[in-house]
Amino acid sequence: MRTTVLLMSAGEAPMLRHSLPAALAQEPDEVVMLDNASLDETGEISRSHGVEPLRLEPRLSYAAAINEGIRRSRGDAILLLNADCFLEPGFLAACVERLSEEGTGSVAPRLLRTMGPGPDARLDAIDAAGMVVDRRRKNTLVGHGRPGLAFDQPGEAFGGDGAAVLYRRETLDACAVAGEYLDEDMALWASDVDLAWRARLAGWRCAYEPRAVAYHVRSYSPSTRAGMPEGDRRLQFRNRYLMMLKNDRAADLARDLPRIAAYEIAAFGYALLRERSLLGGYADALRLSPAAWRRRREVQRMRMVGRVPFGLEPAP
Repeated sequence: MRTTVLLMSAGEAPMLRHSLPAALAQEPDEVVMLDNASLDETGEISRSHGVEPLRLEPRLSYAAAINEGIRRSRGDAILLLNADCFLEPGFLAACVERLSEEGTGSVAPRLLRTMGPGPDARLDAIDAAGMVVDRRRKNTLVGHGRPGLAFDQPGEAFGGDGAAVLYRRETLDACAVAGEYLDEDMALWASDVDLAWRARLAGWRCAYEPRAVAYHVRSYSPSTRAGMPEGDRRLQFRNRYLMMLKNDRAADLARDLPRIAAYEIAAFGYALLRERSLLGGYADALRLSPAAWRRRREVQRMRMVGRVPFGLEPAP
């Protein structure tokens, strides 16, 4: 299985100095280094390690940049990797072993928390043991903040976090909608969840592999959300509705309606009383709903399974 590491830096040279050598040490067949209109030393660092960067200019959204990188890559297995994620030895080999299992379309590694690239910045805590979408249609990181030795058994996850997740190219191609692997209307937050959901609809499983370890500097998480810009929180808020509009089906919504309705009431009350900037997310979702509805037709045509395993996550 030919492997590609797809690594992107958008002005993240201090992180790239560490993440690129760690990625190269995995000995992939190909490295696609996306320089997303960086104004720092991203290009020079890439070339110093023998990798000619793919310069994107002007700067694209995360989703659009990753889509371009996937189109330019040649691997049968593609590791989506953020510049602030540092792979430990044996990471890629462990992921590829699991990806070779029949019916497995992606592999979620065990991500551990760190505050920076150096060993002294590492925390004894899980960053993510995959992602989960529960029956309220709320997505979250599995195990975030739990002790670092938790989630030490292989299993199955709903999907893998976009900071570091290995996908089978066949799966990515099966999930593409109008030529897009990640939904470019979603831009960034939750676009990886949306892709994982579509992979589930297309009949692919996501394996969780704890032997594949990486350290990640998490910008948006349950523990950091309060410090994120209003625009980022609003983007995450409205993207949940776009995912539901594209990927859900009436029978599943009806089954989970009490949970969804209770969550909606709580979310609206919270936005109204505590975080009014989120209210604009409803208007944003409405504005983007015609395009989401057009995508829905294609997404539902790719459906190969009856029921999506909402709430599925690895054992702690």
